Amino acid sequence: MPFTVPEHELRFRASPAAGPGGQHVNRSSTRIEVRWDITNSPSVSDSQRELLLEKLGSRVDSRGVLRVTADERRSQLRNREAAVKRLNELVNKALEQPRPRKKTKPPAGAAERRLAEKKRRAELKRERRRPDTDD
Repeated sequence: MPFTVPEHELRFRASPAAGPGGQHVNRSSTRIEVRWDITNSPSVSDSQRELLLEKLGSRVDSRGVLRVTADERRSQLRNREAAVKRLNELVNKALEQPRPRKKTKPPAGAAERRLAEKKRRAELKRERRRPDTDD
């Protein structure tokens, strides 16, 4: 079951988006920045918090706040939705536990080929030696 960050723990900030757009882009704050304080969040366990801070280390600031921005849309609401979705995806990916590796044995044919190649190399090197001079 995917983890969703509770809305009340998120902090939003709007700012003008960069790039082309004429007068509209200069007058409206459509870029959204969403912040989530991982270190003080009551909705994650201590082990999850540790995992999040470890895996999202480059994206988390020194106070333990994860910040995600969105400015692809012209609407503040759509950018807000995109930022929250992106934040939840990041958190869920960081919380994923990798599947344990199954130990396997090499096939018998591979072992045979390895030994045959070893014998061939040994024979080749033996032929390069100086002949024995048993007089």
